Amino acid sequence: MKSSEIRKSFLDYFAQRDHRIVPSSSLVPKNDPTLLFTNAGMVQFKGVFLSEEVRDYKRAVTTQKCVRAGGKHNDLENVGKTARHHTFFEMLGNFSFGDYFKKEAIEMGWDLLIREWGLPKEQMWITIYLDDDEAFELWRKIGIPPERIVRLGQKDNFWAMGETGPCGPCSEIVIDQGEEVGCGRPE
Repeated sequence: MKSSEIRKSFLDYFAQRDHRIVPSSSLVPKNDPTLLFTNAGMVQFKGVFLSEEVRDYKRAVTTQKCVRAGGKHNDLENVGKTARHHTFFEMLGNFSFGDYFKKEAIEMGWDLLIREWGLPKEQMWITIYLDDDEAFELWRKIGIPPERIVRLGQKDNFWAMGETGPCGPCSEIVIDQGEEVGCGRPE
């Protein structure tokens, strides 16, 4: 698939599940002196997460243009070393503002990757936060063997907007593309 096809398919998938398609916001965040650049898909929804604003929708989907050049999400030391670290990229994101939570997010993400896009489920690995037993059980119910669910710490699987504010455990779906594109380490 071309990137334009992935983008359209992602937006369409979540729009069919009652998510409002929200355009990418500016790379230079408006009204946020804490950021030089938009560095994550949630930046334009920061006011919602902080209960400072209310949107007329409970579900959103976006493909947000992002720049990471420093700060908490500083990926500069990994650019060029992996296929997934970049300074400029589009972050695909689906968001719920009090409408659904972990179970539905996991189910929709899995359904998109496996049923819609046809990715091989036997190559999928899941990362979760160290003590997120709820996510572990949800992934087990989907059919992921326990040996392919990896518990990681705060650096990798804990979402935060900054030093203070909304935060919590997160989960990621990783496709194992084989040893030829791996990092050379078994873990």
